[in-house]
Amino acid sequence: MTAPVTDAAPGRVARPGGRDDGRAGPGRPAGLAAVLVVLAVLLVVSATAGLAIGSVHVPPGQVWGIVTHALGADWVEPDWSRARETIVLDVRAPRVLLGAVAGAGLAVVGTALQALIRNPLAEPYLLGVSSGASLGAVVVIVFGVTLFGPVSLSVAAFAGALGALLLVYATARTGGRITSARLVLSGVAIAAVLTAVLDLLLLTTDRGNEARAVLAWTLGGLGGVNWGTLWLPGAALVLGISVLLVQARHLNLLLAGEEAATTMGLDVARFRARMFVLLSLVTGVLVAACGPIGFVGLMLPHMVRLVVGGDHRRVLPTAALGGAVFLIWADIAARVVAAPTEIPVGVLTALCGGPFFLWLMRRDARRTTDRGGA
Repeated sequence: MTAPVTDAAPGRVARPGGRDDGRAGPGRPAGLAAVLVVLAVLLVVSATAGLAIGSVHVPPGQVWGIVTHALGADWVEPDWSRARETIVLDVRAPRVLLGAVAGAGLAVVGTALQALIRNPLAEPYLLGVSSGASLGAVVVIVFGVTLFGPVSLSVAAFAGALGALLLVYATARTGGRITSARLVLSGVAIAAVLTAVLDLLLLTTDRGNEARAVLAWTLGGLGGVNWGTLWLPGAALVLGISVLLVQARHLNLLLAGEEAATTMGLDVARFRARMFVLLSLVTGVLVAACGPIGFVGLMLPHMVRLVVGGDHRRVLPTAALGGAVFLIWADIAARVVAAPTEIPVGVLTALCGGPFFLWLMRRDARRTTDRGGA
């Protein structure tokens, strides 16, 4: 019998009902309040760096002056040019905010997926969810579908993400069980098929310039966002985090296994269905806004659990802040590493996430071998 794989951190035991035994590695998990304060400070520093760094450097003090003046601070004396103000407020600020929202959203979705499927390798990109969302969005762009008005792109991305997730889950589930290998292979196979269909659409469309822009978008990036389109990803993030925090206890129950969760009163099938819809909605909206950005939802949950333990009441807010900080810095690197050429941020996250994924697989393989030999 294949041993179930949980998303609990090494050395941590998640008890039914969401109670925590307090063990995380060699010591107790760090205080949640202290960790959140540190991450909040890092987020402010990261946002400041994102507004200051670029082809036109703006001193951090001037960045804060521009921002506070825009917020109505009368005591700030403008000593900057109109061009710098436009760069900070209209070009970089929406981009930095989208990076924070997308990073937080992807990290939270990855955390929830790993608990729902009880697989440490689960995340939107690897499971084909991002590919499904991308295909839905590209269909809308290529065929000019406007059935739902300005939110048509997000609706189509949501439908594609949900369809891909359900297909991967149904394909990987055999005899009522899911193994890590089957889940990853199903996700990779379905993502490959969806990507092939997406490429076929782009190759056969007669809109050459639009096809090139969409192809660049499929690599993931934060450019092109404006204040008018930022509200929808922000609303999706608030909705996702709010619901998941309320359901954190149920996510903890799943760590003990489906049978134990059912014994504790959780309707696992119905709970998973509701969560799949929610996670597909968040993923679809984020992909529609910035394209598929991979591995954020894989790396951040594991890093966070090493610090705060496995209780989702602690992991979810910490992962959100950590993901926001990570993606802001990834976007900064994408802008400056090969300046004046901008590297798609999805390429950089893949360069970080690919080796992490391989390390995670090798670690789990060693643990399985050790359990088999014990």
